[in-house]
Amino acid sequence: MLKQRFVLDTTALTDLQTREVMGYASLCEGMKAILDLIADARLHFGISCYVPYPSVYKEMYEFASRNGCDREVVAKIDTWLVKKSPDRYRVSVTSQIFHEYVAYMRERINRGMGVAEDAIWEAATECLFMENPQNKKKEYKEEVEREVIGGIIGKFRNKYRAALRYGILDSAPDIDVLILAKELDAAVIASDYGIEKWAEQLGVRFVPANVFPMMIQEYLKHLPENENEPDYENRGKSKDGPSGEIEFI
Repeated sequence: MLKQRFVLDTTALTDLQTREVMGYASLCEGMKAILDLIADARLHFGISCYVPYPSVYKEMYEFASRNGCDREVVAKIDTWLVKKSPDRYRVSVTSQIFHEYVAYMRERINRGMGVAEDAIWEAATECLFMENPQNKKKEYKEEVEREVIGGIIGKFRNKYRAALRYGILDSAPDIDVLILAKELDAAVIASDYGIEKWAEQLGVRFVPANVFPMMIQEYLKHLPENENEPDYENRGKSKDGPSGEIEFI
């Protein structure tokens, strides 16, 4: 029998769709609500939620700080999420996974290059068809930068991100989440398609961020009869103490 464990990516707490499903307009309110659910799951069922340290923990902390969340949010992160550094040296990954990842990255880089080439050609074409009075070269240059290049570069950046970054592991925290989940035989919680795709490749369970709160609420609906169901409308009031841990397969 194994205890239920989860490893959280930053998006597990910050995903916009999750907040909309839960009915919270504010990022900070949504983070508090999810962390409160995690607290109840820990106290009543012994469910453990981990966060890779320091990479993902630092991301969560900085995200809360940048968005003006109060110290209570950070206190909840420190209290209810278990900080653990992934054992990068002992968790083994087959060479086939790296082979597929390199091939996949090469394909995405080539697609990104194609987007860049299209943007360059579009900019050059637009410039060729503009009037170029020799006596107003400076004004012409500024006009080209403002009216043509600026807009094209903006579109290029959006298309390049979509072509190159969507569906890949593009940061160390993403990899840490997967390694820690593999090490603990835990499920990953995220709203990142790259993490979802490579969790499947690594044989790691994946739970979408917008499903995770409902999963915890479902657990809490089935508390033993001698325990009271948590009152989410009156947070802060005293609750019954923790019960004995229940194990899950």
